[in-house]
Amino acid sequence: MTAQQPNPGFVSLRAVSKKFEDVVAVNQLDLDIREGEFFSMLGPSGSGKTTVLRMIAGFESVTSGSISIQGDDVSSLAPFERPVNTVFQDYALFPHMTIVENVEYGLRNRGVAKDERRKLALEAIERVQLSHVAEKNPHQLSGGQRQRIALARALVLRPKVLLLDEPLGALDKQLREKMQVELKAIQRDAGITFVFVTHDQEEAMSMSDRIAVFNQGQIEQLGTPHEVYESPSTSFVAGFLGVSNLLSGDTARELVGNDALVNIRPERIQLHAEGHRPAKDARAVTATVTEVTYTGPNTNYAVTTSSGARLVSTQLNNQPPGEDVLFTVGEKVVATWNNDHVAAIPEKQRSEKAAKGAS
Repeated sequence: MTAQQPNPGFVSLRAVSKKFEDVVAVNQLDLDIREGEFFSMLGPSGSGKTTVLRMIAGFESVTSGSISIQGDDVSSLAPFERPVNTVFQDYALFPHMTIVENVEYGLRNRGVAKDERRKLALEAIERVQLSHVAEKNPHQLSGGQRQRIALARALVLRPKVLLLDEPLGALDKQLREKMQVELKAIQRDAGITFVFVTHDQEEAMSMSDRIAVFNQGQIEQLGTPHEVYESPSTSFVAGFLGVSNLLSGDTARELVGNDALVNIRPERIQLHAEGHRPAKDARAVTATVTEVTYTGPNTNYAVTTSSGARLVSTQLNNQPPGEDVLFTVGEKVVATWNNDHVAAIPEKQRSEKAAKGAS
């Protein structure tokens, strides 16, 4: 968590709805974002997360409800009147300006004196560790460098809230992962509330203090990355954040001892050679390997039990090269897990209710 004492009402949405003609994009949303936290809105396309960000920014008006920042209602204010700034995926840097001129631009529009705005711009560029490119033009920078300059240009205006609309989506995987670390470090250094929109589960998990998982214009679950991953409150959340083994009815009764809707994460299921004797407190079932996917750090298996239940297991390849136990398609195995790692899904119908409410 952030070092600052959280203030639950720093950014508040109350009963916020947004309609586009007959389509309800956001439905009666209540949300509190704390001061100084890295807050992510995660969900698939069309789930409402970007619409919420745009309403906070002022690019979209609310159909009903209110939005306040630090206690002030901003619902009817224009974007430039709100204490926020937005960083987009395409960076939107001016190609004919140098980097320092790009960062100065907002300050110039605010009437800041030339010497002062140059000083502030250079400080912002230094914060993102790019002082050596201050006099270059955007086309001379890499994608990651341009993204950091877009952040500097937003931060130099000292907004109370920085809104980020999938800012890493255009980067390749390796650079995106590097920028995730840098972005979190910049947020901690600046001490500003970041509101981040993404559809990438790993991205949200790696950077966020809290995550709101969106579906059908509503929040399915809000919590820390650990909470939403380990204790999903709906089947939608369980399935959207990583791979899940969702069990219910006869299958759940066979494998975990009751017929409730439950979830077991693949990394919690261990595979052993046929004939393995499980620990006394472990659940175990004999199964046949049906799929094998080697990813380098892990090997992912799909297995089918004698009753037809399908389980997915992720095994860490952590032995010396050539010594990991690798199973093959058609091989009999024993799958084991501890019932302490089985998460009950308390609200079976939550996703259906969200869909009905947003229709």
